[in-house]
Amino acid sequence: MTEVKENIQQTVTENDVVLFMKGTKEMPQCGFSSRVAGVLNYMGVNFKDVNVLADDGLRQGIKEFSDWPTIPQLYVKGEFVGGCDIITEMTLSGELDTMFEQNGVAFDKDAAEKIREANG
Repeated sequence: MTEVKENIQQTVTENDVVLFMKGTKEMPQCGFSSRVAGVLNYMGVNFKDVNVLADDGLRQGIKEFSDWPTIPQLYVKGEFVGGCDIITEMTLSGELDTMFEQNGVAFDKDAAEKIREANG
């Protein structure tokens, strides 16, 4: 399990935004992963997707690494942000925009506004 955690640490360190998800950003394999990947894709965020379904050790390892029981899991600049419900709330409140801005992560602010308008 140590090797899995080292790989996770390396992935979140080397990439500004990482989404551990079921499936890929092009083909999510669950609704929650689809929602978070959809938000990031729509907002034009460049993110690394990691398919936990491809490796049972990784699927369990990410839960232990973050001490968070569910997938998807979003990391920004090496920090765990949250899962689907938290990312949805942060998107709708504008907190996700602020986090991206503070961390120098490029995103489409107009797209973020459109998400809020559509869900307002």
